[in-house]
Amino acid sequence: MLEIKGLEFGYGNADATDMRFELEVASGQVLSLIGPSGSGKSTLLSLIAGFLTARAGQILLDGDAIESLPAAQRPVSIVFQQHNLFPHLDLYTNVALGVDPSLRLTPAQVASVDDALAQLGLAELRRRKPGELSGGQRQRVALARALVRRRRILLLDEAFAALGPAQRAELIELVKALVREHRMVALLVSHQPHDALMASERTAFLCEGRIEALQPTAELLEQSASPAVRAYLGST
Repeated sequence: MLEIKGLEFGYGNADATDMRFELEVASGQVLSLIGPSGSGKSTLLSLIAGFLTARAGQILLDGDAIESLPAAQRPVSIVFQQHNLFPHLDLYTNVALGVDPSLRLTPAQVASVDDALAQLGLAELRRRKPGELSGGQRQRVALARALVRRRRILLLDEAFAALGPAQRAELIELVKALVREHRMVALLVSHQPHDALMASERTAFLCEGRIEALQPTAELLEQSASPAVRAYLGST
């Protein structure tokens, strides 16, 4: 389980909102984070990943505190909207970089890259370069690179925002299956409430640096008691 306890952060200027987060996510689950721009969704992911430093609070994975670890040592992989693939390298090499940037892979590590490519349906494309792929295929490569790192926490920051509805649905189902299979903990940030409905049994709504609501997804989206949630969704 991933636990966020009293995690506090401030950007240090007079106009910035002080943020405080509390939540729990069980292994094998995807928790979606929705809310208006500036509500703290990406900030929360950056705190978990170690890109930002909290001024108080804990980040616990299976009871072990990880908030003091450097970013490179945290059990975290992150996939962004921009897939950050190297255009001059083939898919196999792009994924292998997730294992070892020097590309000095052991036979077992080579096998893990092959397995990740196969799981994501990319085995036959392994020698193609990113420019030869569709947007959905490029995001599959980014997911394969995250998977091969074998980190317990998977963070998805608007990872599917540039894709059409069919590709989004396909990749969300794939992420859910991978998270269950590998007993990962996943947080999915999206501006599309329908993504949360497809991805998560529970969804957190963030507003002004706080988790305003954390409920079963259908309940949150269809009958939330929170005025802030209803205003965000445009419902009455």
